[in-house]
Amino acid sequence: MAETVSIPSHPVTPSSILAAELAELAELVDAAPELDPGLKERLRRARDLARGLDPYLQECSTPESPALAALAARTRAEPWGDRSLVSGSGPLEQEMLSGHVEGQTLKFLVHMTRARRVLDIGMFTGYSALAMAEALPDDGEVVACEVDPYVADVARQCFAESPAGGRIRVEVGPALNTVLRLDGPFDLVFIDADKTGYLDYFHYLIGSDLLAPRGVIAVDNTLLQGEPYAFNGARSTNGQAIADFNRVVAKDARVEQVLLPLRDGLTLIRRTGVDGS
Repeated sequence: MAETVSIPSHPVTPSSILAAELAELAELVDAAPELDPGLKERLRRARDLARGLDPYLQECSTPESPALAALAARTRAEPWGDRSLVSGSGPLEQEMLSGHVEGQTLKFLVHMTRARRVLDIGMFTGYSALAMAEALPDDGEVVACEVDPYVADVARQCFAESPAGGRIRVEVGPALNTVLRLDGPFDLVFIDADKTGYLDYFHYLIGSDLLAPRGVIAVDNTLLQGEPYAFNGARSTNGQAIADFNRVVAKDARVEQVLLPLRDGLTLIRRTGVDGS
């Protein structure tokens, strides 16, 4: 049976924003009879290239597990707009979910790094945590940090219904406070929390024993709707924080990194000079 491709309620990534812009432009151009038909066709092709990319990535990636699909459905059904904000958390919305393709990427990272302990900084409803837990060995562990108790309870309910949920330990509270009291090492760290805290997480992980010597850090939202590289006027607070984070990491001689244009941007970071590499 073909997998159902979920479409976000509004565009939140560079590719989906671009697709929406091109779709609106194509409608305007189609309604202008004086314009060259060849120009209209070129714009339609550009529109189709943009809006077809994300669905095609999902179609060509290994389907998510039933447990992940159920967690995603539960997240979409929650009335996030009615929730009161918890200190340290921004507005909640279903688009905060890592989602199918990024979840599959994180599972690959767990397999490739042979991780046994994973730290998830910024869990939301737990899609990333559960995806990584599914790739861990039976004695592996994901420690997942979430500041909002209600969101953490939603995640726990979903984990309880999953075969891999027992590998996840949820820590509720400000993520940096949790990180500072944890014992390492962690083989893989996924950061998807408060954007203004990204540099604090990065500097602590790189400068401490919490990250295993050959550990990998994966950082979400490092393209942040295109704000770090394409913006008019002033960036948002989060957009500026991500731009600053990307600049600092790019200049840090202690690490090497690659920014992947996956969803809203995913940066992979590792220390240099480990075992002669």
